[in-house]
Amino acid sequence: MNKIATILLLGSFILLFTYCSPKNGSSEHERKIDNILSQMTLEEKIGQLVQKNSDFENLEEMIRSGNIGSVINEVNPERILKLQKIATEESRLGIPLLIGRDVVHGFRTIMPIPLGQAATWNPGLVEQGARVAATEAASQGIRWSFAPMIDVTRDPRWGRVAEGFGEDSYLTGAMGSAVVKGFQGENLSNPNSIAACVKHFAAYGWVEGGRDYNSANISENDLFDIVLPPFKKCIDVGAASIMTAFNDINGIPASGNSYLLNDLLRKKWNYNGVVLSDWESTAQMITHGYTPSYKEAAYKAFNASLDMEMVSRTYEENLEELLNEGRIEESQIDDAVRRVLRMKFDLGLFDQPFFQTEDYPELLNENHLEVARKLAQESVVLLKNSNNILPLKIGIQRITIIGPLADAPHEQLGTWIFDGSKEDAITPLQSIREVSEILGIKIFYHKGLELSRSKNIEDWNSIQNDVKQSDIVLLF
Repeated sequence: MNKIATILLLGSFILLFTYCSPKNGSSEHERKIDNILSQMTLEEKIGQLVQKNSDFENLEEMIRSGNIGSVINEVNPERILKLQKIATEESRLGIPLLIGRDVVHGFRTIMPIPLGQAATWNPGLVEQGARVAATEAASQGIRWSFAPMIDVTRDPRWGRVAEGFGEDSYLTGAMGSAVVKGFQGENLSNPNSIAACVKHFAAYGWVEGGRDYNSANISENDLFDIVLPPFKKCIDVGAASIMTAFNDINGIPASGNSYLLNDLLRKKWNYNGVVLSDWESTAQMITHGYTPSYKEAAYKAFNASLDMEMVSRTYEENLEELLNEGRIEESQIDDAVRRVLRMKFDLGLFDQPFFQTEDYPELLNENHLEVARKLAQESVVLLKNSNNILPLKIGIQRITIIGPLADAPHEQLGTWIFDGSKEDAITPLQSIREVSEILGIKIFYHKGLELSRSKNIEDWNSIQNDVKQSDIVLLF
């Protein structure tokens, strides 16, 4: 066969393969999704776009009726198994649930807060920490984490600074994408993997005056050069889902922002993962003055390509009416449902919706704790070392420790943590006392303040006396 004929034949095979290949996911999954969609009623389709909190009154009945696609904030593994059995064995089509939770910097083994992790400058170690969190969360039946938070902010007044990776866009992208890789692993269907949900899309940290949920007036340069690159980085490494923000961006709320979600995310970036609202952010478009009613909020969000609504009820109460009025198409509903079902297939939930906690490593095991220790050590930042006082010199006999945060186990866990236990925390006072017993150093401890924000100093005279006879004072 001559060279031209060979090239033509090879080209024919390439064209045939391109034509036959599905646009998204495996062909087998796509066939199964199409088969499920063909059997679903409109009510069941809309149900896949509904996410409920675990304390919702009629939760089990709605799952049984096929009217819920996802449940959040249930962490009891027995309860999660029960809900999955209802969904897969008692609902008409047996579609499994997505169980979600904010797993931000550890599940039971707690890592430093994300701002501290950013200070490590070690994305590989951050990825290990996220892998530990994923394994522990998955062992309890949680397969979807609403993290990483990659909102770049440069206003220290904003209340969620600690949940992100700081003011630098490049570093935020590096750390956020490391968390995505740690959560999702090499294969999302691995029982140890959980789906990442990158948040908050977008400009949530750019709000006026650092006031949460507020308006963000941002230039195109800042939006594209600072705020959006970390999201693109996370998408490039395969982030399974994205969460919209509470704020409006130049007058248009993020959850109903068609330019942001349709034109940029879907069309320009070719993103076909699940887009989820934040807690009632769809309904809060009314608060922003953008829509007059829940029905119009549902219309704006759905036409902007927001797939699933967290907690609020604008979709379940209005999508059918909007369809009957011809304002949305059933093909749009099918596309959104397809994305939700695809994530469930990718997670392996259709093949194995159940789990056995005993099949996973023990929570707080030594390997997990060692990763947390390394992250904590590398996150330390020494701002000043006057007269080279650190490291402490051999020969110190007495140390006075002052401050409520020296022995505050709950505070030791850090912000935005739900599943850690203060009983597992090791405080600075505990650690110093352990070392002091070995070295024969006498420790004086004074809380000093009732709380870290208190203004009245307690036992002032006693504190002064102990300070005078100490070689060094440590203030927390």
